[in-house]
Amino acid sequence: MAIHLISVLVISSTLAVAAQERFPQTPLVSKRFSYPTGLPYQADSENLLRGTQFGYNLCNSSTESQESLCQTSFLNAVDDFCLWAPSKADSLIADTEGEEVAWCSQPGRGTRRIPPGALKGVQFMRTPDYVQVVGFIDQTAIDIAAGDSGGELDPHGADLRGNPLGGLVYSNAWSKNPDMYEQVIEWHNFMGGNAFCFKVCDPSGPHAANYCQHIYDRIGCAYNAPNNAKEGVFESCEGENQDFPGVYTQDGRTLTYTQPPEALGPITSVPYQPRVPASSNCKQFSSSALYTYTPSSVMPVSLAVTSASSTASPSSTSKSGGSQSQKDGESNDATYVVFSAITSIFGVLFSALFLA
Repeated sequence: MAIHLISVLVISSTLAVAAQERFPQTPLVSKRFSYPTGLPYQADSENLLRGTQFGYNLCNSSTESQESLCQTSFLNAVDDFCLWAPSKADSLIADTEGEEVAWCSQPGRGTRRIPPGALKGVQFMRTPDYVQVVGFIDQTAIDIAAGDSGGELDPHGADLRGNPLGGLVYSNAWSKNPDMYEQVIEWHNFMGGNAFCFKVCDPSGPHAANYCQHIYDRIGCAYNAPNNAKEGVFESCEGENQDFPGVYTQDGRTLTYTQPPEALGPITSVPYQPRVPASSNCKQFSSSALYTYTPSSVMPVSLAVTSASSTASPSSTSKSGGSQSQKDGESNDATYVVFSAITSIFGVLFSALFLA
């Protein structure tokens, strides 16, 4: 009996040590740093199961280059945002999720810059509870391997240290002063398939965690950030809130979708199509006017007002897509996932074994 008790104590102690080696004392989403004076060199200073933080958060003119390892990101406007991507060419998101660095559309952040011409279409959307940017990109220009269907980055991760570890995000979207940046606690960024979506939720909003869910990492932008982005179009819009990712209405009932575990194999169907929120006051720009060295120089070249229908047919705009092991696909619409014979670039194959 005594030997058995000792064995139980040893096992319990081992499990406790293993847990301590994996989980930080303070989860990333619970850490607060003012910008820029309160930025630490690294938001994650611990050496746990996944090692130490890859880059740094204290970024300035001395760190700004195409070799920067800055892991402080921003999402402000159609001409001023960053994306998480690898630091080395031909990398897979699934292999580098904990090490992504910030690639920004404008200089001055101490980060790498998204190369001119890499962005192929961008839609920025401002809603009551979040702002998001969705678009198309030559992903090889930001070190993502050609054909990689990618995955999700978020401030949680399986060990609560975030993907990337210590990655911080800021925005001036809810500030009266454009030079004042607020730390965004809840966000998600899907990268891959030559496309992306990046959403940041109002820190003061009651549903920030719901709109910026991190548990639907296997079903991509179509379900996490429904949109009407189109290749070749650069626009800034106002819009309604989407439904919470995973929540939908069917036959008058409000239902919640549960993403199956990866152990059950690929997701081949989802029981609903997401509602694309209505948008309005969409101002269109030329890409050359947007991505210059002075964000304030943006000049609209046209004005368009759109209203997205929740019953729009996805089959009219989707084309086949795939992971690295399948034939590469293209799409002119970043909105939908279509199952059976057609899967869009934001579909199931966009997940690539990514931890929520």
